[in-house]
Amino acid sequence: MFNVLVQLATLIAVFAYFRGELVQITQAFFEGVAEKRPFGSPRAREGWFILLATIPALIIGLALKNSVEQAFTSLTATALFLFITAGLLLIAERIGKRNRNLDSMHWKDALMIGIFQALSIFPGISRSGASITGGMKQDLDRPSAARFSFLMSIPVMIAAGAAAMLEMTRIPNFTSLLPAFIPGFITAAVVGYFAIRWLLRFLADHPLYVFSIYCTAVGLLALGLSFIGR
Repeated sequence: MFNVLVQLATLIAVFAYFRGELVQITQAFFEGVAEKRPFGSPRAREGWFILLATIPALIIGLALKNSVEQAFTSLTATALFLFITAGLLLIAERIGKRNRNLDSMHWKDALMIGIFQALSIFPGISRSGASITGGMKQDLDRPSAARFSFLMSIPVMIAAGAAAMLEMTRIPNFTSLLPAFIPGFITAAVVGYFAIRWLLRFLADHPLYVFSIYCTAVGLLALGLSFIGR
């Protein structure tokens, strides 16, 4: 239950930070549909791209649900996937030209970024790290890749949160437990908001190497703990 509430708090943080852009995207999206010009403006196209980027995660998530649940019980698997995240971030810096912004995106970019996002269903693979890597692979600059990564997280987080909330309602007397979790919910929302703001500013002038090093260090720690626990 606590994990569900923290996830929903993070979603609220994304809504709060990108509220202006989300209003513009939503308005342009429906205006384009009403005027039979669904791709008539950059904001309208961005709305369609967000939906397109969501499809791979939904398909792969449903197909591999049981396997993923088993992986979440393995500290060794988590450590190995952390190493994969570190590798993805390193590759993004090496191969990306970083000479495009969101206005230059097309559907192939959104689909590729969505495929990278789908990798994050496994424990230890960062959703934002994987999707930012996908964006930079398509030559988006770091801030644009990060911005689209957060925006495209909204449909996936809504779907996952709704499914988890449905399961949570099956817990006996779950409403009596909610007050104890409210401080964590508020903390996650506030920290999530400022983390997004900090990350977008950081990526404007700094590479992803520091996050690659971090994932490697945590992966080594997790791997060591898995051996100790045997």
